[in-house]
Amino acid sequence: MSTPHVVVVMGVAGTGKTTIGPLLAASLGVPYAEGDDFHPADNIAKMSAGVPLDDADREPWLDAIGRWAHGRTGLGGVVACSALKRTYRDRLRAAAPDVEFLHLTGDRALIERRMAERKGHFMPTALLDSQFATLQPLQGDEAGVAVDVAGSPQEITERAVAALRRLEN
Repeated sequence: MSTPHVVVVMGVAGTGKTTIGPLLAASLGVPYAEGDDFHPADNIAKMSAGVPLDDADREPWLDAIGRWAHGRTGLGGVVACSALKRTYRDRLRAAAPDVEFLHLTGDRALIERRMAERKGHFMPTALLDSQFATLQPLQGDEAGVAVDVAGSPQEITERAVAALRRLEN
């Protein structure tokens, strides 16, 4: 890509944001930030207890990610953030107008299976339905691409890089 952009790797829990994000960052030669690291402790405790976050819970988290993305403007970066609603993405764009989104999409059964197989993550599979209910896919006026999560992490990353390059042209 010509000018390094900040790419937000978005999607419901279990789509592989934490796996694909670092691989994408390495492919693009930019730093990676894990969106979960921006959550206040109260948010993590709430999700760990199986309670979905509400919009008020997400505001400080989105603002922290937005500040990171703004700081990487012109330098590039990749950050994982579910960014499930248009309003969340608008909030991120308000902080970093040139941000682009990589929406990891996929079959619900595949995503649920991957969630069940991962170890040590605070997000239980019980919250997957609330994630899908909240999801508002990228709209035509949003800078971004959708990539299916079927296949190996390397295959997904290659598709993501190719799609982001097409977005640039």
